[in-house]
Amino acid sequence: MNKKRLLIIDDDSRNIFALENTLRARSFDCLSCLSAGEALKILNSDESFDAVLIDMMMPEMDGYEAISLIKQIPSRKDLFIVAVTAQAMKGDREKCLEAGADDYVSKPVDVDKLLLILSKI
Repeated sequence: MNKKRLLIIDDDSRNIFALENTLRARSFDCLSCLSAGEALKILNSDESFDAVLIDMMMPEMDGYEAISLIKQIPSRKDLFIVAVTAQAMKGDREKCLEAGADDYVSKPVDVDKLLLILSKI
């Protein structure tokens, strides 16, 4: 079975480190970047990804804007996107889904919940 390939976008390298280590231990192949701008460059390439995990609160360009731009890339319009946010307030999940995310997980990330979400890809 091929490993599922994930792009992790988060402006905090500690979050990336934790997610990458957890997901690699579960046989995911991970690539990461520290900004939405960098992610858009990667996603405009021919690199193949099964899903994106994107932090919603980043400087310069937040996840809401980035998801909209990712979905505008013709080859990425159906890419599975998981919003990752520290904001676990009422309405946040809906706001993420309205922005175009396919699912939502709050920080600190519940690994079992994230794996259940990723089992859909």
